[in-house]
Amino acid sequence: MGFRRIAVVGAGVIGSGVAHLLAGVGIEVVLVDSDERQLGLVMGNVARQARFFRLLDKTAAPPDDVAVRLHPTTNLEALADAEFVIENITEDWALKRPLHQRIDQIVGPDVPVAANTSAIPITRIASAHDAQARVVGMHFMNPVPLMPTVEVIRAVHTSEACLRAACELAGQAGRSAIVVNDSPGFVTNRVMMLFVNEAMFLVHEGVASIQEVDRLFKSCFGHKMGPLETADLIGLDTVLRSLEVIHGELEDDKYRPCPLLKKLVYAGHIGRKGGKGFYTYD
Repeated sequence: MGFRRIAVVGAGVIGSGVAHLLAGVGIEVVLVDSDERQLGLVMGNVARQARFFRLLDKTAAPPDDVAVRLHPTTNLEALADAEFVIENITEDWALKRPLHQRIDQIVGPDVPVAANTSAIPITRIASAHDAQARVVGMHFMNPVPLMPTVEVIRAVHTSEACLRAACELAGQAGRSAIVVNDSPGFVTNRVMMLFVNEAMFLVHEGVASIQEVDRLFKSCFGHKMGPLETADLIGLDTVLRSLEVIHGELEDDKYRPCPLLKKLVYAGHIGRKGGKGFYTYD
């Protein structure tokens, strides 16, 4: 029968993408964010994206079908009726910890709670719950509605039932689930963050230009996007936070953030979502 009502907490780029994906396969989605204005922007953006995806793929859900299944709210208590919760707020433990403590109080002990994080260990997030066995990691990649795979992370206390539920939800959304064990950055970001950070160091040191670095990876290795284009798509602020988390957790200097990355983020040049990063966007 599958899941019928899912709660998504956090209406940023990834959270809104997750909500769009799930609504597009017929699931009722409660989208929770503390910022009412952000929720309004998301509803407009999802409608535009749904029209765009429909042009790319005629089998994609009609925009009206997606919109009618999205239920935006600023009330966290709306989680109480959800069959599954996916948290997607910013990569900041000081914010995630109290949020997960509230989620633990609101939803039943058997309701799976997935943390969609780039780098924070899922076992650490689960420590904010009394019912730690129901916490799992689900790492959705950007842009969520177009990516075919979800990285599912097993924390120390994650139950097999919770793990199965996460994989079933991914399958219901038409996505493959690859299960990995817990680690800062998991598999994808442990490798990806090294990749994009080292590309930034090459530009920072004057070895090659931004365009040359990206062209080499696209022309030599067949990558659809170069590492710096990829960093802009992820969001340079997200890349910086992820590197800081992995660096702090592993205490390994190979993850130290490139000074150029810090400079761009401090300047407000955070990538596609901000209009400017390594490249400028309309």
